[in-house]
Amino acid sequence: MKVKFCGAARIVTGSCYHLEIKGKQYLVDCGMFQGKKEITKLNYEKFAFDPKKIDYLFLTHAHIDHSGLIPKLVSQGFRGRILTTSATTDLCKIMFVDSAGIQESDTERENRMRLRQGLPARKPLYTVEDAKHSIKHFRNIKYGKMYTVDDQVKVRYRDAGHIVGAAIIEMFINDGGKEKKLVFSGDLGQWNIPIVKDPTLISEADYVFIESTYGDRIHKDKGKSKELLLKHISDTYKRGGKLLIPSFAIERTQELLFAMHKLSKEGKMPKEKVFLDSPLAIRATKVFNKHHEVYDEEIKKELPEPFNFEGLKFTQKANESMMLNNYREPAVIIAGSGMCTGGRIKHHFKHGLWDPKNTVLFVGYQAEGTLGRHILEGAKKVRMLGTETVVKAKIVKINSFSAHADYRELIKWLLGFKKKPIEVFIAHGEETSAIAFKEKIDKKGFKSFIPKLNQVVKLN
Repeated sequence: MKVKFCGAARIVTGSCYHLEIKGKQYLVDCGMFQGKKEITKLNYEKFAFDPKKIDYLFLTHAHIDHSGLIPKLVSQGFRGRILTTSATTDLCKIMFVDSAGIQESDTERENRMRLRQGLPARKPLYTVEDAKHSIKHFRNIKYGKMYTVDDQVKVRYRDAGHIVGAAIIEMFINDGGKEKKLVFSGDLGQWNIPIVKDPTLISEADYVFIESTYGDRIHKDKGKSKELLLKHISDTYKRGGKLLIPSFAIERTQELLFAMHKLSKEGKMPKEKVFLDSPLAIRATKVFNKHHEVYDEEIKKELPEPFNFEGLKFTQKANESMMLNNYREPAVIIAGSGMCTGGRIKHHFKHGLWDPKNTVLFVGYQAEGTLGRHILEGAKKVRMLGTETVVKAKIVKINSFSAHADYRELIKWLLGFKKKPIEVFIAHGEETSAIAFKEKIDKKGFKSFIPKLNQVVKLN
């Protein structure tokens, strides 16, 4: 039995494990690479395996860094089945089409430049048609139920506490009459946060594959997210400015809306408009409203409309978004993308980063090399959309809105194993984060390893 680490090895994106088990081949996740140009170029390279030979793909959740290369996989010959939860399927339906639209428009813009330079045109990574076609390979499974995949593999999906539909995957392998168990954490969420249930503690495994996004950090403001959000809303309102929030369309946006719903219900929200300026986030919120089965008890008390409140406006169309540039009243604008690599937030930055009345509030992880990371680290000027813009808006961050567990919670999850696994493989984290996490868990008595990209490991 061999495992190849085809992504998210010493980096935070591109999650993909390739397994060879007695002549059959399987994948766990097939994510897109995001961040620096040298990393995003990996999306255009050949897969480190033959897509035609993959029998099954086990998908942990819908975030694009775990699922975003599935349309490419299918377009290059994958004909197997993709097993995941129903909520993940519904989210992938909208995310793939959105991602494909970005691929097509970015390629069209690039090809106009290439044409002027006398260079040949390029094809998009995948098309909208590819995205739609890939969904036909999805098969929904339920949390907690054992599924027999074939004569050598069974799987069970458990709550990961990360986003709606996210799962930890327990994989049971028949190895010559002996059973070996692999556990893939996917992305683990925090305990005691709204919307989704807490991560499931797993008691047994031979090998564990764990993320390390926040392997070197703790969420210092845990439990204070709503109060901190109110502070930044109120402070910006008093200055007469706009609170600009780059937000991931899935989970982070809904957490923000739920927090504002509760603040509004408590009579604490300033009387200003809140604009959700992200077509993808608007569609994702509808998916969230559909899947009450994954909700925790806190949000169930707020049904039927936990993400709605007075003053909330959806700006679906591009012209509605453009009109916000001339909006002179204090306002909150939530827009994608979460790492500021694209989407409408860049346009709001162009019109608002230079204004000291405004605030930029980061509520999620900013990968190395992204515009969000540069701003968060104190850049005085940034270049985007063909122009250079000075940064004079107030820059703040709330860590506790993160959908990722910090290192204490990752360790808490690992300590749920009654007997320590043979080995723990640390993935989905920048190298410094992975190394710091390794040091922490090795002190707890775990044997751990940080793989390199495309490294192959044999599991005995």
